[in-house]
Amino acid sequence: FTVGRKNWLFSASPKGAASSAIVYTMVEMAKANDLNTYKYLTYLLSQRPDDKMSDEQLEQLAPWSETAKTNCQN
Repeated sequence: FTVGRKNWLFSASPKGAASSAIVYTMVEMAKANDLNTYKYLTYLLSQRPDDKMSDEQLEQLAPWSETAKTNCQN
């Protein structure tokens, strides 16, 4: 978090810092699950998660899900 903390100092607003933290978390979770970071972020954005998705649909977007691993493995 030290790297993130230093980068978040330069966010223009608290919402910008929160957004940076969310993206940082998604990238680190992809790495922790041996996914290609670019493919995983592309996969997430192509699915466009929203509040109308069921729990099962959201679970498929998690970096540890088999669906994500199939689509985004290194």
